[in-house]
Amino acid sequence: METTRSRVAVAGASGLIGTALTRSLTEDGHEVVRLVRRAPRAKDEVRWDPKKRYVDTAGLTGCTAVVNLAGAGIGDHRWTAAYKRELRDSRVLGTAALAAAVASLDEPPRVFLNAGAIGYYGDTGQHAVDESAPPGEGFLPSLCVAWEGAADAAQQAGIRTVIARNGLVVGRDGGAWGRLFPLFKAGLGGRLGSGRQYWSYISLHDEVAALRHLIDTESLSGPVNLTAPDPLTNREITAAMGRVLHRPTLLTAPAVALRVVLGEMAGDVLGSQRVLPTRLLESGFSFTYPGIEETLRAALR
Repeated sequence: METTRSRVAVAGASGLIGTALTRSLTEDGHEVVRLVRRAPRAKDEVRWDPKKRYVDTAGLTGCTAVVNLAGAGIGDHRWTAAYKRELRDSRVLGTAALAAAVASLDEPPRVFLNAGAIGYYGDTGQHAVDESAPPGEGFLPSLCVAWEGAADAAQQAGIRTVIARNGLVVGRDGGAWGRLFPLFKAGLGGRLGSGRQYWSYISLHDEVAALRHLIDTESLSGPVNLTAPDPLTNREITAAMGRVLHRPTLLTAPAVALRVVLGEMAGDVLGSQRVLPTRLLESGFSFTYPGIEETLRAALR
């Protein structure tokens, strides 16, 4: 963020990324407004109801940026028809509500930053892709396409609109790694399936720094991949986890077992996504933790 004090609205402020982002902004002296689904209990809270497409737009007055990180957890439940609908509605309806809200303001924010995901690309196999690649096939790519499209109202209103296509964020207290760290610490970690599938990760520190870079960089709009520059295979990441935690990683979760336990979601766990942050790097962003071992150690600190 620029050195002058800014007012930033954040939806999804209580999640892994949102908590870290709001802390970073607040520590640097910026005012953060948190969008909440209940009645506000503090002066820094603004009411919204994404499913009803309601936003208290008065609370967004004076915001220079509006950031939407809200959405039900992809891996929180088995993908039943009902939960797939929840995954979609929590993203698409919420994004549409916020995009329409910022577009309606007499003095709109300079930037609308909306979360997306590298799930947009589907299974890329061994092939590396960047923002120029088309969407893949399947539930997650179709979800991501609808999710990104829901931000159109902000873009059509002339607001710089950026889609942060997030990779696997490595943090100790949430997300995929919030589940992996305890398993590996207990010596129960190992590769998933063949282990040849690529995982495109990013440290929580770099994720937050990249989001703030997207807010500040006027030349950036549209999709931007937020992933470390060197994606690794599940086998390589598993080995790095073992080295950093000083634990064996001999166990394997066979693909057939994952499909039994996870159902449809197993296809994405076993799928390969080799995603490169081309636009982020071209815009001058520098990673603090580009490698997996330093990323893991940073998370554990």
